[in-house]
Amino acid sequence: MSAPLSVVRIAPLTERRLLARLAAVQVEGRLPSVVAALLREGRLVWSAGYGDVPGDPLDVQYRIGSITKTFTAVLVMQLVVDGVASLEDRASRWLGADVPFADRSLRELLVHDGGLPAEPAGEWWERRDGGSFEELAASNASAHGVFGRGERFHYSNLGYGLLGEVVAQVHGQSWWEALRTRVLAPLGMNRTTYEPLKPHAQGFSVHPYAGTLSPEPHTDTGAMAPAGQLWSTLSDLTGYTRFLLDGHPDVLPRDMLGLMATPRAGTPGAGLTQAHGLGLQLWPGGSGTLVGHTGSMPGFVAGCFVDPQRRTGAVMLCNGTTGVRTASTLAGMLEEMETWEPTVPAPWRPTVAVPAEYAELLGVWHWGNTPHVFSAEGADLVVRVNGAEQYRYRFDGDRIVGIWGYQAGEQLRVVRSESGSVSHLDLATFRLTREPYGA
Repeated sequence: MSAPLSVVRIAPLTERRLLARLAAVQVEGRLPSVVAALLREGRLVWSAGYGDVPGDPLDVQYRIGSITKTFTAVLVMQLVVDGVASLEDRASRWLGADVPFADRSLRELLVHDGGLPAEPAGEWWERRDGGSFEELAASNASAHGVFGRGERFHYSNLGYGLLGEVVAQVHGQSWWEALRTRVLAPLGMNRTTYEPLKPHAQGFSVHPYAGTLSPEPHTDTGAMAPAGQLWSTLSDLTGYTRFLLDGHPDVLPRDMLGLMATPRAGTPGAGLTQAHGLGLQLWPGGSGTLVGHTGSMPGFVAGCFVDPQRRTGAVMLCNGTTGVRTASTLAGMLEEMETWEPTVPAPWRPTVAVPAEYAELLGVWHWGNTPHVFSAEGADLVVRVNGAEQYRYRFDGDRIVGIWGYQAGEQLRVVRSESGSVSHLDLATFRLTREPYGA
């Protein structure tokens, strides 16, 4: 079992409301069992199970399906951080040019916009034991892409089979061994395993009319394991949410996780209801965006998400495949907690000393006739319009560079007159002056 979680309980009435939500999921979804947990500031505040949970809800294993992909993505991003690979490298650098779809870049495979088919050729891979990567490549030798490279988002399990083999080739060991030593061990995730360990749930198919249960196979998916093989627990995954919020010095830094959570692709038919980053899904909810992944394998459904702004997290694991929408369910649970026990913002702290680079910039500047208020907040220069934050800058070497908002990455240039005083500000050719439409 993993190390004990630090638990700060929420109010009994909130617990009751959350349990009622969880019970509704189990009843309406006709699930043999469901377990869920919520976190705040990386600490467990609520957990429960409903139905026939075969053990301690925090410790019993369920299969997590495509949440596995996030672990594979972390391994790939480690290669980038270590300078071993770049996101623009093609998988063929490690797999060889003859492997189907190895001409796609690591970025395209992570984001699912390389045009690969959704599933590998052959029998239903999730319901049978898989073979070696060589066998996977051979069975897909005549497969064709369904879209052009970069043409649109198309979720591909096959792409993560390729990414897992890239990791294996770089480290000279199996994907699983690399994951176990480079991610799971540093994070203390001792109950996240390749195959189930007792106590674990049995996966079931629920008959749509009779309500009877049929056990599903607990397969070893072989070369497709990086797409959906893992088993885990609420305890381990709540620890994983802490990592998704803060990073870990021996796994990935926080800024790299932010890069992974930047939206890069989505399905036109989904509108603005979902996007995908570098191995992480983004769903609407919480303070705006939830980051994590859903998962399913025969007999199991799962979800694991964090709200980076509120610093909350939610996990749910089920052992029945009946169409439960884990992302929206977890978003609802987080909103329930927020409604009754709202997030307390960090206290305002006075600025100890205004950075010299900002001293002449504070106050009102006008873009055309629109006033922009510049203020110092710690090391940041914050710009607000009508009280709402628009941009945020930080001094970087000898430049003032945008770190948030539309002007992120752009330089704010201070233009001086012959006398040395500030004449105006140049914001990517936008001219800001002290007076409306000033010279």
